[in-house]
Amino acid sequence: MDIQRPSQAKAKLRKRLMIGAVAIAALAGITVVLARLKPAVPSVDKSLVWVDSVKRGPMVRQVHGPGTLVPVDIRWIAARTQGRVERIVLLPGATVEPDSIILVLSNPDVAQAAVDAESQLQAGEAEFANLRVTVQRDVLQSESDAANAKAQFESARLQAQVNDELFKDGLVSELSLRLSKVNAEQAATIDSIAQKRHAFAEDSVVPQLAVKQAEVDRLRAQAKLKLGEADALNVRAGMRGILQVVPVEVGAQVQPGTNLARVADPSRLKAEVQVAETQAKDVQIGQSAEVDTRNGIAAGRVSRVAPSVQNGTVTVDVALSGELPRGARPDLSVDGVVELERLDNVVYVGRPAFGQGNSTTQIFLLDADGVYANRTPVQFGRTSVNTIEIVKGLQAGDRVILSDMSQWDSHDRIKLN
Repeated sequence: MDIQRPSQAKAKLRKRLMIGAVAIAALAGITVVLARLKPAVPSVDKSLVWVDSVKRGPMVRQVHGPGTLVPVDIRWIAARTQGRVERIVLLPGATVEPDSIILVLSNPDVAQAAVDAESQLQAGEAEFANLRVTVQRDVLQSESDAANAKAQFESARLQAQVNDELFKDGLVSELSLRLSKVNAEQAATIDSIAQKRHAFAEDSVVPQLAVKQAEVDRLRAQAKLKLGEADALNVRAGMRGILQVVPVEVGAQVQPGTNLARVADPSRLKAEVQVAETQAKDVQIGQSAEVDTRNGIAAGRVSRVAPSVQNGTVTVDVALSGELPRGARPDLSVDGVVELERLDNVVYVGRPAFGQGNSTTQIFLLDADGVYANRTPVQFGRTSVNTIEIVKGLQAGDRVILSDMSQWDSHDRIKLN
């Protein structure tokens, strides 16, 4: 006889549903827990980052830039006339004096013009001397004529007086008296004219000589110019210094104004420092500066700031004072540092690779143990070459990472190994 057993299908189904519900609940719980967990902290090699401590105290604001040493006194020697380079006497690097001949040019036309001008000057001077003799002779002749006229006048006047006395005594006729008076009047007129002619002759001496003197001066100036052009065919240094450049060759034809040589005084140098345009806004004339020649430091002051920007930089001239380091010479590459100002009792840190002045940025601040670093907003102030002012966000003694951490922008916390 068969015994009827109860069905197990429903029980198994119920058990499976319960197990599935528990698994789903567990999975959901694990998912929630995992979602609430913080992402894993990335590790960074400590030797690959730059860590610096925040300090409080005086801070010197500076700007720097590369530059070169250039002479203060530079003289370019240009050709005065057209010519051909016949001979180069001195080569670059030679020490020259004002009268040192650097090279020799030739131009027959210039030499002939100098000879002609000198001949014209000599002829003009001879004519001037002859005119002076002629004028002096005319003056003496007029003086002699005036003396004779005066003597005749005095003689006629005295004769008229004598006849007047004799006429009173009845010794001469009235006609003779009247004739002597007429002769005296005529002699007086002639004397007056002679005196005026003599005065005119004396007064005309200066104008006549002045006209000829002006002509002689013109010829002398022209001769000086032509002789100077002929002498300029021997190109001289014109100053004491070092011959730097001779940009022509023997046989070359040069035109007036062509640069033939450059001379500089190596004992007086200045530095031309190229400062980035973003840093040059605070540079002022008179500020202290230092120039590193890589063989010593030369002190100086800013003497000029270029009014315009060239290729993203501003040229700053630094006048050097004192004795220059050994090896200092024109065109030497140098590094210049200009001191803008000195700040007292400020919080500052080394200048980070990504930080700009008067801006707010994120920077990694190390914990006390130095193992973990958290991203912290920091407000920067004024900048210098190697330091930057902290306005807000850090305190003296804090340690921060100054390296470029842009590859960790997606993380607010890192671990240093």
